[in-house]
Amino acid sequence: MTSEKAVLHDRVSFLLNGEPQDAPAGTTVSELLDRLELPPDKVAVELNREIVRQGRRESTVIHAGSSLEIVEFVGGG
Repeated sequence: MTSEKAVLHDRVSFLLNGEPQDAPAGTTVSELLDRLELPPDKVAVELNREIVRQGRRESTVIHAGSSLEIVEFVGGG
């Protein structure tokens, strides 16, 4: 996927857990978690094979062609 094809009308296309997604250009990881209604303290986020720590999620922008993996922690015993 090239950047020209991934940016459409101020939106960016990316992969989320292997599935195509899109969001407004400039969306941060934190904003995406809000949109997906995921609790930020109960998920791990990987962006382009790099872990995005909680303290950097508000400033980490999702770019066209990015690949995100979000894993939700599950407790049990």
